[in-house]
Amino acid sequence: MTENMERFIEAAKRVGAEVLRKENLQEAAAYVAGKAQGLTLVPETPAAVRHGLRGLLSAAGVDVFTGRFREAGHVPGAGVTFSNFAMADTGTVVLESTDENIRLATTLPEKHFILVDPATILDDNLAAAEPMTAFHKDPAPKFIAYITGPSRTADIERVLTIGCHGPRELHILLIDGISGDLTEN
Repeated sequence: MTENMERFIEAAKRVGAEVLRKENLQEAAAYVAGKAQGLTLVPETPAAVRHGLRGLLSAAGVDVFTGRFREAGHVPGAGVTFSNFAMADTGTVVLESTDENIRLATTLPEKHFILVDPATILDDNLAAAEPMTAFHKDPAPKFIAYITGPSRTADIERVLTIGCHGPRELHILLIDGISGDLTEN
């Protein structure tokens, strides 16, 4: 295990994320099947299509929603996304989320499962400058999501509340070899 991966796991767990190593996507799909309840949103990103993620999850018993994500109901049970990269110092996972379905899959469900290739764990924000610059070379605006732990807020009478503005649970699944491209999710 690399130093960056160890730091990432420690930092992500410190902010309430569940972090697990999985051997392959089939093992990750079985894990999601055991934890997800209800409809599961799986955006058709390039990595998801390339790996056949929807099919793998369905074969494992996950109720993958295939319609328009805005019509998935009030609170879908889970969302499954690939990350672009992660940062070891804060346990943060980064997703280019210009596609609305990615934003919906990461914010609406009670549980969010993020698939991360350990090779894409960077040291810190400074190391993320290059991929962030690549995201913004296109003149069209981009949405970038920095996800650090389950959703939390303390804006209601300064009482910490988990899951008020997003998922109550964040599961980060580390899988070697799923994508070394920091700009693909």
